[in-house]
Amino acid sequence: MRGTFRRMADKKILISGASVAGPALAFWLTRYGFRVTVVERAPSLRPGGQAVDLRGTAKEVARRMGLDERIRAACTDTKGETLVDRRNRTKATIRADDFGGDGVIAEIEILRGDLTDVLYEATREQTEYVFGDRITALDELADGVDVTFASGARRTFDVVIGADGLHSGVRALAFGEESEYVRHLGAYLAFFRVPNRLGLRDWAVGFDDVGRSAGIRALRDGDEAMAYFGFASEHVDYDYRDVQAQKALVRGFAAGMAWEAPWLLERMDEAPDFYFDSCAQVIMESWSRGRIGLLGDAAFCPSPLSGQGTSLAFVGAYVLAGELAADLGTGLKRYETVMREFVENTQAMGRANAETIFAKSRTALRMRYLTMRAMRLKPIAALASRRMRDVVNGIDLPDYPAPRH
Repeated sequence: MRGTFRRMADKKILISGASVAGPALAFWLTRYGFRVTVVERAPSLRPGGQAVDLRGTAKEVARRMGLDERIRAACTDTKGETLVDRRNRTKATIRADDFGGDGVIAEIEILRGDLTDVLYEATREQTEYVFGDRITALDELADGVDVTFASGARRTFDVVIGADGLHSGVRALAFGEESEYVRHLGAYLAFFRVPNRLGLRDWAVGFDDVGRSAGIRALRDGDEAMAYFGFASEHVDYDYRDVQAQKALVRGFAAGMAWEAPWLLERMDEAPDFYFDSCAQVIMESWSRGRIGLLGDAAFCPSPLSGQGTSLAFVGAYVLAGELAADLGTGLKRYETVMREFVENTQAMGRANAETIFAKSRTALRMRYLTMRAMRLKPIAALASRRMRDVVNGIDLPDYPAPRH
């Protein structure tokens, strides 16, 4: 492997995006000897954000990174969720230890911003991070990619990876318009931080209405909680960078909701963080073109309804780095070969979940509660657990040569 490190020491890779997929890829690439630059259009790391999960094979990747303990220490520590009706009566309960820790409430649940912090701290000494800039042009050459940045800087890299999310700028530059690849699944989600009004500790409370839902989950410090809203809706045109317009959409979707929804809406403008986006998937025939590739949501977003977006990013980063280290010329295509079935099965689960996530009538809502209570019965739980395990563990991790540390 020493020969590989010598060969890679002068190979430069640019990653667009400093959320989860980008720093996770930087972690592995630097250990294989690549010189890595991560460019992020935001002026700094983005705090908070929605709770994300690591399930199945992704937990093994975290273990191989040596970050398992640090990630678990930063988790929300949510042990379960109580579902209530408009009168706050308990209708069903879900626990994190159901389904081996890989169920609806995962044993490893962490705010996206907290996970990013862990990855950044593990990579910042060996990785060049450039904040407040973005890629504006890509010109592929015979031996590299000439990159132009919004700042006016121009640099050449051996490989460029877009790990810049659902609305990927790299994907738009290299593959074309977002509308060609993004498939709306009929739902929208919003997350923002609020005071812990319900005094929750290691627990979440959710309220389902016809076609929409709301909830609150405690955060580790106990003083704050993460609120969420979810809505069934056909595609709505909006500027994904216009936060005020997004908040107006949330208010419209949530108008007339019972339970704690009115109070949550009142707190929305005071929130230190706010996230809103469609539940969508990215469907592409190929995740690379020449020396330009895509990773995570930019390549194969399974939608938040799958619960697997972060897991796919972790596993994809591990595979992509290993394949590039094995052969820079074929690594992008080999990565796709290894990941494709895992991704497609996960996306299929996301589409199935989209069909049932919001009740279409009061009768359907009552049936949902009955189903969720039945899921606690051992025979049904065993069947559901097996189906979930088949998806979240649906890839055999290659054993790449051990990287240096």
